[in-house]
Amino acid sequence: MGTILIVDDDPQLRQSFEKLLTQEGHQVWTAATGEAALATVKERLPDLVIMDVRMPGMSGFETFQRMHREVEPRLPIIIMTAYGTTETAIEATKLGAFDYVLKPFDIPDILNLIDQALEAGRFMRSQVEVDVVPDSARGEALIGKSRPMQEIYKAIGRVAPTEATVLIRGESGTGKELVARAIYQHSLRAGKPFLVINCVAIPETLLESELFGYEKGAFTGAINRRVGKFEQAHGGTVFLDEIGDMPFSIQSKILRLLQEKSVERLGGRETIPVDVRIIAATNRDLEAALAQGRFREDLYFRLKVVTITLPPLRDRADDIPLLAEYFLARFSKEMGLNNPGLTRDSLNLLATHNWPGNVRELANVLQKALIFSRGYPIRPEDISQAIGGDAAPKIDVSHAYETMRQWVRKALISGGSDNIFDSLMDGFARVLISEALELTGGNRSRAARLLGISRPTLLSKIDRYNLKIETSIKSEGS
Repeated sequence: MGTILIVDDDPQLRQSFEKLLTQEGHQVWTAATGEAALATVKERLPDLVIMDVRMPGMSGFETFQRMHREVEPRLPIIIMTAYGTTETAIEATKLGAFDYVLKPFDIPDILNLIDQALEAGRFMRSQVEVDVVPDSARGEALIGKSRPMQEIYKAIGRVAPTEATVLIRGESGTGKELVARAIYQHSLRAGKPFLVINCVAIPETLLESELFGYEKGAFTGAINRRVGKFEQAHGGTVFLDEIGDMPFSIQSKILRLLQEKSVERLGGRETIPVDVRIIAATNRDLEAALAQGRFREDLYFRLKVVTITLPPLRDRADDIPLLAEYFLARFSKEMGLNNPGLTRDSLNLLATHNWPGNVRELANVLQKALIFSRGYPIRPEDISQAIGGDAAPKIDVSHAYETMRQWVRKALISGGSDNIFDSLMDGFARVLISEALELTGGNRSRAARLLGISRPTLLSKIDRYNLKIETSIKSEGS
């Protein structure tokens, strides 16, 4: 959740926004003029500003420019107006607005956009510390003293101040996003936008328009011009996560962006110059994808100007005590608990586990073990229970499968529909996601970790299934 400043001279709109966003768990501030908004931002910096263009006195655009120039250039700002024109959209994008929306707007759409903007702001402004002592870390950090991690730190230091395209490789859960953010934060573009695009979280049919934008009338439903993510990030950095899963049809346009520094919107003929640095990441075997014709060879070589390969946790087991110390301190602080520490036997158990989910799995296990420990030093039984070993509650898998089989059979026999497969899969996904959200009190970040998926993927599924989230906590984890 975050602090959001609503700037609009319409008191009814401010009140409606405040009620809606407070119900979502956000802290909301309001201002009726640009002058008041600027004073608020100077006094206490919000996580996001949503601001109208036309206001008495200082306009939204002028207020926007002064906020970025005088206070924080990385503050995400969403521009809104009831007087939508092509010129307004382009001007907002040129100034560096996170996005531009027309009034009236659809509530699920604006909530999804707010989540994206808050996440982008967090990525830009929360520092990823590199090679720090665990108990001195103030936020997210790359932890490890092993030789493989020392090489990673050196690579970040060498590539960050350059304009080189970077390909980050490694298994799921090794910390590829943290490395991308560390590169951005130590780059010459650190004061400019940093946008994360998860290539599997956005449906293939929407990914192209999301990345490149579209012109009015480009397809059914395109009632206004839409600026793409690459234009929004002009001057900054775009992180293409899971690029190994990018549809082949879009890869050629990414190649053109890298070669010509320009894009074309869908349905348009205008070539638009775009200055962005690309950082990409994948857990896929790109060489196998090349051999199978699923990934373009020319794009592969364009991306891997510099390659950073993150080691799996099993190859740097010496770092596990440091990582455990870091995660326990972090989660204890987040939960308002005293750090109980680990017994020696618990550390030995952590060191001998294979960790197929890598650092992400270790973090999840320690978070669960902290809850199980009830304030006492974490024991091997707590670790086993968190991992799902012998000490974990037994689940009758055969009975669960039989219950599921009977449910599916009844659905099929009842006649179903032409898309019964999709209906059943969607139904199961809704239950799975709803339960994860309920268990985490509506915290999207923790629910994503519990499900073993990325936060953007979870957000897209929440939006797709139109799930209501009952939030019982006041802050989101990372």
